[in-house]
This record gives sequence, structure tokens and C-alpha cells, in this order.
Amino acid sequence: MTAGAANADATKAGAAEAGRDFIRDIVQADVDTGRVRGVVTRFPPEPNGFLHLGHAKSICLNFGVAKEFGGRCHLRFDDTNPVKEEQLFIDSIQRDVRWLGFDWGEHLYHASDYFEQLYDYAEHLIRAGNAYVDDTPPEAMRAQRGTLTEPGQNSPFRTRPVEESLDLFRRMRAGEFPNGARVLRAKIDMASGNMNLRDPVLYRILHARHPRTGDAWAIYPTYDFAHGQSDAIEHITHSICTLEFEDHRPLYDWLIENLPVPSTPHQYEFARLNVTYTVLSKRHLTKLVADGLVSGWDDPRMPTLAGIRRRGVPAAALREFVARVGVARAYSVVDVAMFEAAIRDTLNPTAPRRMAVLRPLKLIIENYPEGQTETLEARNHPDNPDAGTRPLTFGRELYVEQDDFMEHPPKKFFRLSPGKEVRLRWGYLVTCREVVKDAAGTVVALRCTYDPESRGGNAPDGRKVQATLHWLAAADAKPAEIRLYSHLFNRPDPGADGDVLADLNPDSLDVLADALVEPALLDAPVGEAVQFERTGYFAPDPDSQPGRPVFNRTVGLRDTWAKVSAKG
Repeated sequence: MTAGAANADATKAGAAEAGRDFIRDIVQADVDTGRVRGVVTRFPPEPNGFLHLGHAKSICLNFGVAKEFGGRCHLRFDDTNPVKEEQLFIDSIQRDVRWLGFDWGEHLYHASDYFEQLYDYAEHLIRAGNAYVDDTPPEAMRAQRGTLTEPGQNSPFRTRPVEESLDLFRRMRAGEFPNGARVLRAKIDMASGNMNLRDPVLYRILHARHPRTGDAWAIYPTYDFAHGQSDAIEHITHSICTLEFEDHRPLYDWLIENLPVPSTPHQYEFARLNVTYTVLSKRHLTKLVADGLVSGWDDPRMPTLAGIRRRGVPAAALREFVARVGVARAYSVVDVAMFEAAIRDTLNPTAPRRMAVLRPLKLIIENYPEGQTETLEARNHPDNPDAGTRPLTFGRELYVEQDDFMEHPPKKFFRLSPGKEVRLRWGYLVTCREVVKDAAGTVVALRCTYDPESRGGNAPDGRKVQATLHWLAAADAKPAEIRLYSHLFNRPDPGADGDVLADLNPDSLDVLADALVEPALLDAPVGEAVQFERTGYFAPDPDSQPGRPVFNRTVGLRDTWAKVSAKG
């Protein structure tokens, strides 16, 4: 995506996200009172995984607010833990933010850009008596922190002389000590009711190669230490984050107040996005990938932006979903049906219509001449004449869906059954005359007749036909693999009983290897959804091969995941 295209999409995204909420009210008040001269926000992901639905809300909010108030939004990688960070994640995050419609321009930063400055800040705290090097083993340190109802205990190293802490801290940087031997802690209040203020760790020893700084450092700042100071260095005016960081704000503010930082950013929290049947914990998503329970970070069942994109969801649908959810402080869980509705509402006006038969059943028109075919005209979109038309081949042998036939139907079954007449989309009226079965009694074909005067699907005498079916001609139907995705978890609140993996849906993927599609689908661009008439929205997958496309179901036409029944 070019910078111009990204900015154009960002403008639309900002407009879609615009609305009154408490974050925007705060920013408006800060602008009106002159507390800030220009609005600067940031999206600060840790490069230790792929972005997911929850990140989309933060991206749209941070970039949207900056756009609305004529400011700028930085993309900053808070890369303070080289053990878990990979270039793969860095590249994927940039790709996902751009795909969502936003661009940071020249404002791409990394916490690692500030490692030297952060180190100097740490020495400043030591010299001011606000930090000390602690040799307490990790398990003992955890015990000393106390509990939510009991105060912590001071470390025996809390009174270590400043010069001794400075010397040890410099030797930590020089790599003299092994991992876990020592840490640098802030000296705040071990009796605080906020656990984050009980002398939190600011630096730890990590002999690990960093993706950007290589082996230059043997110590790395913690996220809590680097985050706020990076905001201050970048002159961020509004540090917008989710509510789980609310208890970290006092530490954020304490560090800002006790360091010679160039600006004083403020942190504001909003409720994170929670969606039914979905897990957004990076720890759980990482385990799904590591244990091979999904095909990768971009598995279409995953709530990652990469998986959502591979499924064929357009970025505009995700921005629309975020706008509908809104911004609030109260915890809530959004029904996944809202996301699916946003996808359908976005795709419906533009997605081309095509025909595909997922579970083929042969239909033989006995009164149609053998060896003869004809070309019918089908509209690419029912509500948009400008979308044009495409040719469809019609002949004696066709394929329809197995689900569209019942030999002994209930009263309100209006599709094919013996003696029943139906309309073939863009084609003719046909009537089922005979059912053909194999030796095992399985229906393998239907023998039908057609009304030659009903071309286009209209009865010449005005008789009523209650069902219209999609179909394909055997002469030019193309083989395809169709992947039907259901929820990755089989309950709306995965892990509510304690074990997230126990709630995995064993039927979340149904692969239909013998599906058929019309020839026009062979050239469909990967990732761009089309509507399979009467079935749902589907997008070509990167696994597609020449002459044999693979399609992922993006979303059903209605109801959650368009319940396409699996036939055994």
C-alpha cells in the first residue's frame, strides 16, 4: 500500500471511528484549555506475537483520535524482552497496521532507540536514592512482596549504599553477572495497597541477543520502566491504553515525576475489546500456534489480524466493527455476531456474486438435447448494474447441492423432491422426476425435466415456483477445495471453567475437497471475498493452486457462521 492510499484509508477510518466518547472528550478539553498544543498519540505493541482483534480497537482509537485532532500517531515497538521478540512479529505488525488503513509516516520508533537514555535515567534514580540493586533470589523476592491483603517486606538490600548500587548496576551492564543474579528495583513503598508500587523491578539481567541492538546489552529495562519514559521522550500527549494498565498508572506517574524527562504525558485507560467465542490472550494464542492446534498465526480461525485478513474480511469491516463497539470504561463482552454483521454489511454492496456447489449432486435434464449447451447471462451483482454480467454454461448435466434435495421432505421443504418444480438461478424451471441410487441406497443423481419456455427462470404461464437454487453445469464446473470455519472455541466464554484448551471446538474446520465452482472464480484475487450465492462469503486462500482454488468461508449470509450442515 502506498503512503497516499494508506492516508486516504486512514482519513476514512478516522471518520468512521469519530464520535463522542470519554477519551475524545478528554482530548477535546485538553485542546480547548491549552494543556496541549498538538495531539500526539502512539500505538506501542510488544513484538512478541501477531496483532489481534483487541489491538485493532487500540489502533483505530489512537490513529483515529490523532487524525481527528490534526495530530500524529507514532508506531513504537516496545522491544524490551529479546527472549520473546522476533523480526517475524515486527514485520507482521507493520503489515497489519497498514492493512487496517493507517500509516505512521516518519514516526516509527522503538524502545530500543532509547536504551542509552533509559540507562541514564536508571542511574539518576539510583543517585537520587530512588532505586537500588537487589540480590534477593526471585522466589524470595516474590514472597517479600506480600499479598493484596498483607503489606510487603523491605528487602535486606533496600538500604544498600548508593555508590555500591551504582557500581553493581554498571557491572550488570558490563555483563559480569549471570541471568537472575541481580535486578534494579525502584524504592517506593513496600506497604502500598498497589502491588505495582512495591519496589518494582526496573532492570533485569538478560544475556540474550536483541533483534536491533544485537549483543550490546546484558541488561534490559522492564516494560513498566521503558513504556512511560519512551512516551515522555517522544512527547506523547495522550498515552491511551486498556484498563489492565490502570493499576500501573501510579508507577507510570511516579517515574515521570522523579526523572528529568522532556515532557509529562498522561495515561488514560479504556475497556479492552472482549468477544464471545474468542480468546485474545497472547499467551493462549501463542500456545495454540506452538502446540500445532492451528496451522499458524494466520490460521483463519485465529482472531489475529493476519488470520482475519486471510479469511477474506476487508479492513473496512473491521474498522466498522470497532466503530460500532465504541469506547467506554465499563467491562463488557461483545457478541461475535456483531462482528459478523459488520463483515456482511461491508461486503454485501460490493462483493461479486458467483455460484459454487459445496457438496455436489448430479442433476440430469432428460428432455435437454445430449451434447448441447447454451450460454446464459448472469449479473455480477443484483443491485449494481454497473458490475456487469458474466456468461454461464447450461447443459443436460448439472450439479446442485445435496442439501437442496430430500426424497421424503417435510411439509415446508420447498426445494427439490420427487415431483417438485424449482427455479435454477439465471436458468430454467426444472422438475424432479426420478431419484437414482447406488447399491448402498445413497442418492447419486436426480433425473429431471425442464421447461424450455422458462429461460431466465420465469414461468411463461405465471405459475408460482417457491424455490430458486444455485447450480453448475458439468461441462465447465471447476474443482475446488472449500474450508468451512466455525468458532475455534465451543462456548461463548472460553476457559470459564479454568482450562481454555478444554473448550476448543473439535469441529472448527470442515474441509470439502470435492466442491465445484464456476470458471469465473479461477481468477479471483487471493484474500478478496466474493459471495457464493445462497451460501455465504468466501475468499481464495494462498494455498490455491493453478486450476484448483482453495476458498475460505469469510462469513455466512445470516446467522452466526451460516450454519452449513456437515454431511457424514
